[in-house]
Amino acid sequence: MRDWIFVADHGEAINLVLNKGVRGEIYNVSSGEERTNLEVVNELLEVMAKTDLIEFVEDRPGHDLRYSLDSSKIRKLGWKPKYGFSEGLKEAVEWYLENEWWWKPLADEKVLHPTPLRLKW
Repeated sequence: MRDWIFVADHGEAINLVLNKGVRGEIYNVSSGEERTNLEVVNELLEVMAKTDLIEFVEDRPGHDLRYSLDSSKIRKLGWKPKYGFSEGLKEAVEWYLENEWWWKPLADEKVLHPTPLRLKW
């Protein structure tokens, strides 16, 4: 289980802390949008109209089962995310599809033509 946040929301949170936060204080930034890895991958595959790209594998020993933060402190400064998980995921996919000129030169054949995703279950 992970808490997912859209990059623009995270950037706005950092900007708010820089301008309105108390020096020396710690502000956790989280959307409250928790999803399992499987939920994220399934939604990503749906957005991209892809199927059959998941292969389940054994989980590694000692793997953390959940990453979650309490963002109540930064929310008291007036911050809250503008993007929901699904909306942010669609925005991110659209950006990558529209900006291949930026990322494609950085990707090798393994990235461009991957084997099925290996999810730890």
